[in-house]
Amino acid sequence: MSSVLAQSQRRALCLSHRQGSKTNKNMLSIFKYVAASLLVMLSMGAQAEQLLSIEITANEASAVPIAVVPFAYKGSGSPKEDIAGIVQADLARSGVFNPLDRNRMLSRPSQPSDIVLRDWRVLDTDYVVVGQVAGSPQQAQIDFALVEVQTGKTVRTKSSRFSGSDWRSLAHAVSDNIYEAITGFKGVFSTEVLYISQVQNQSGRMYELQKADADGYGAQTILRSREPIMSPAWAPDGKHIAYVSYESSRPAIYVQNVLTGSKRQVTRYRGINGAPDWSPDGRYLTMTLSKDGNPEIYVLELQTGRLTRLTRHFAIDTEPRWAPNGKDIIFTSDRGGNPQIYQINVASKQLKRLTYEGDYNARGMLTADGQHLVMVHKVNGSFHVAVQDLKYGEVRILTKTRLDESPTVAPNSQQIMFATQEGNRGLLSIVSMDGRTRIRLPSRVGEVREPSWSPFLR
Repeated sequence: MSSVLAQSQRRALCLSHRQGSKTNKNMLSIFKYVAASLLVMLSMGAQAEQLLSIEITANEASAVPIAVVPFAYKGSGSPKEDIAGIVQADLARSGVFNPLDRNRMLSRPSQPSDIVLRDWRVLDTDYVVVGQVAGSPQQAQIDFALVEVQTGKTVRTKSSRFSGSDWRSLAHAVSDNIYEAITGFKGVFSTEVLYISQVQNQSGRMYELQKADADGYGAQTILRSREPIMSPAWAPDGKHIAYVSYESSRPAIYVQNVLTGSKRQVTRYRGINGAPDWSPDGRYLTMTLSKDGNPEIYVLELQTGRLTRLTRHFAIDTEPRWAPNGKDIIFTSDRGGNPQIYQINVASKQLKRLTYEGDYNARGMLTADGQHLVMVHKVNGSFHVAVQDLKYGEVRILTKTRLDESPTVAPNSQQIMFATQEGNRGLLSIVSMDGRTRIRLPSRVGEVREPSWSPFLR
């Protein structure tokens, strides 16, 4: 696990720095070993296949009862996808809703005027979703309505015209609308995730950077290499990504357009080139570089190539992440003796420590409002995902798994995806920000690591 390996990594680097006799080549070997150790197996199937299964292991007792009635289809042909089934799965995966099994439905209306409220009240259902799809799978219109059972009020209606064959995207948009209408938060069902996989075949080990829908469908290989790939990060436009690759024999940071596949190398200094993260305006990357002999935090202006060094300390400074305000960067440092999370202002370089509870806090990421810090927190030898209220300093442990790493926050700040381990097998999991809902996302065909949740794409 990267949390454990990160400790060895920092110790090795500190020893190298203090002895002064280790070469950049030796330091590179250490990081290359760590990188290879962080990646695990995943053998990819067809793009339409769901690679991540959904297992809700704990749910809030007050999850909202909702019924998603199978949509009526009119026209020259029905889509290959079950629109209502996708919506139902989305809502269940959020942990906020408890969808009704369609086999228990007493009726199947397709528009609000057809709803018999008594049928749904007897089933203790709070909301009913009904809809119709008209046209052909290539040119269609979808109409849906969300009805509150207690009052009979239509909470939301929406009509969308659609050209093409991406019916799953249309279903996710319906789910987003329903989620927002009831909770007040934007839904994230139309978002995507990046993750790293490792494939072992007859010709040897192959590393892959994968992109998939938030529900695990539509997986695509963005990059395949025989050398390690690390630290994928989304740009705020949702069209570009940054990552670390060893494809040129030493670690380098690349920026790639996920739509066209075009990419460019933005750093390739001696030693460490790691942990890229985008500024909120997409103009800058922050990163860890050891080109001057010690791992420090830098900022790169992408258009001009101007590089600015932010930290100057003999400790190991790493894992930088931009704050939502675009003015500060948080990062992990052992300058206090143990890994803790600090914040530095980009303009003034004013520094402050954010974490004090426990002897290990790392991989920090702020929520969209900047009020909460999500991190990996060690307790009694176990590494958990935790959240700290930055105003009051309270730390809450959200997970019960023991070897958690790489937390990434959903763009609506309501869920956290992270990598963990079950036995000798790595998998992804999701936990709600309050810790009450936990969802396992085991791969159907292997293991995955280092997730990165996209921004809102629509």
